[in-house]
Amino acid sequence: MSNPARFNRRTLLATMLGSGALMCAHLLMAAPLPVTITVNAAANRHPISPLIYGLNFGTADILRDLRVPINRSGGNTASTYNWRIDAHNTGQDWFFESVPVDPKGIYQYNERFIDATREAHATPMLTIPMIGRVARLDRNGKPLASFSVSRYGKQQAVDAHGLPDAGNGIALDGTPIKNDPDDASMLDDPQSQQERINQLVHGPGRAAPEGSHYYMMDNEPSLWHVDHRDIHPIGEHAGEIASKVIAYSRALKTADPAARIVAPEEWGWTGYRYSGFDQQYLAAHGAGTPPDRANETHGMDYVPWLLAQWKQAGHPVDVFSLHFYPQGGEFTGNEAASATEAPAVELARNRSTRDLWDTSYKDPTWINSVIALIPLMRQWVDTWYYPGTPVALTEYSWGGDMTMNGATAQADVLGIFGREGLDIATRWGVLNPDMPVYKAIKLYRNYDGQGSGFGTTSVADTQPDPDQVSSFAALRDHDHVMTIVVINKQLDQAADATIAINNFDASQGKAETWQLMDNAITRQHDTDYASGKLHLTLPPKTVTLLVLHGAGG
Repeated sequence: MSNPARFNRRTLLATMLGSGALMCAHLLMAAPLPVTITVNAAANRHPISPLIYGLNFGTADILRDLRVPINRSGGNTASTYNWRIDAHNTGQDWFFESVPVDPKGIYQYNERFIDATREAHATPMLTIPMIGRVARLDRNGKPLASFSVSRYGKQQAVDAHGLPDAGNGIALDGTPIKNDPDDASMLDDPQSQQERINQLVHGPGRAAPEGSHYYMMDNEPSLWHVDHRDIHPIGEHAGEIASKVIAYSRALKTADPAARIVAPEEWGWTGYRYSGFDQQYLAAHGAGTPPDRANETHGMDYVPWLLAQWKQAGHPVDVFSLHFYPQGGEFTGNEAASATEAPAVELARNRSTRDLWDTSYKDPTWINSVIALIPLMRQWVDTWYYPGTPVALTEYSWGGDMTMNGATAQADVLGIFGREGLDIATRWGVLNPDMPVYKAIKLYRNYDGQGSGFGTTSVADTQPDPDQVSSFAALRDHDHVMTIVVINKQLDQAADATIAINNFDASQGKAETWQLMDNAITRQHDTDYASGKLHLTLPPKTVTLLVLHGAGG
């Protein structure tokens, strides 16, 4: 917040003292925030899953540079991918057009995606369409429109720069157009996807890849009636998704006995609680008892009800997965990425990572509820499915990709994933090495460019206010190193941190100090520590990694 009196004083000093004004101005700034952090290497020890450092559709170069262990191919268009003709429908995202897949594009669904991912020593996660229809092209392999202007008349918007005949499916008077789904799609079923996986795993020239084979059951099915209303205009019933996941799981495991089925891939808080049919009902009526909740889930929330149905069917799902994005304006999509944001958005971003873990934090957005998502997911699988089932966030992003505030949030999220015991996470959004958030991930995975990263065993780390300064500690088992990430989230104030380290096998020495500041990772002067304590000053909007070598290192 600006202070007019302070600004006037600064101006006067600059006029009177010339070059000495900078020093005086700094004296007028707020003093660094004192922070005491306590690390206990003997408490709260548990392994950190390497799969929490995953991405969506990462290129081979990025996967290698960030040492990404798992790579997801998903998103709305994956729901309509036709593996036989290598085409998908763009859905509501872009005028409902069925188009050939660009083999050089970032969305790679089949052999290209799998081969590029494994070339970078990562595990692929492949989306399997369950919606029942996939893209169709014309007899010459050309695109088709689900809402053709020539067939359905003028519409509120058309693809003037691509396929001019493709409309947005809304008539000029605002009425949604009812189309023939055969216009740009064709039927698909579990047997087709079974054949697809059989060819991917056992086809000519294919060597069965090592490791787990992850297959996701479509993408955000409770939004099919929105994203793919050209082929599924009525919201899915809870029972429809329960039975489809069972059928597709059986088909895929027949083709690939090593298959690990990932579901339900739902989109957010409303999608956790209500089926697509009920979401559509509530959107139309505003209130009342949604039909599926009354007649199918019998008062239960939609997602835990699905887990209970799947348990009754045996063990069709191997990984329980959801998507999550903060709802206070933090995430706006990469297309709106900017190097500057409003302070209110940045402060919301600093707080909202609590949605992942804090059972006392009530989300202040339209959600208006405690989320504590990772504990909630664990509670659901332990109560309604099989205790210990892996839990995954296969889409997440806190936005701010081009800002240091976005980088501090990304670093905070990765630390939370490790501390809270999440099993798999794949970040949504296209990354490139120029982004601060890219460098935040690199600080955890390859800070020195030689493959060194954050520890593999989480240990206790406490701090007074993680909205301002958060920190995470872990032991790197192979070389007796302790790593500590300290994040000064504050927008304009430094922090003076005192870190007390207990039960580590070296109580004094020097800590390698790496810092992400102003969109650059640099190695700082080593930080001395003695009697199990170290002190350092953290500039605002920075992520600092400390590497302490133990006596056996």
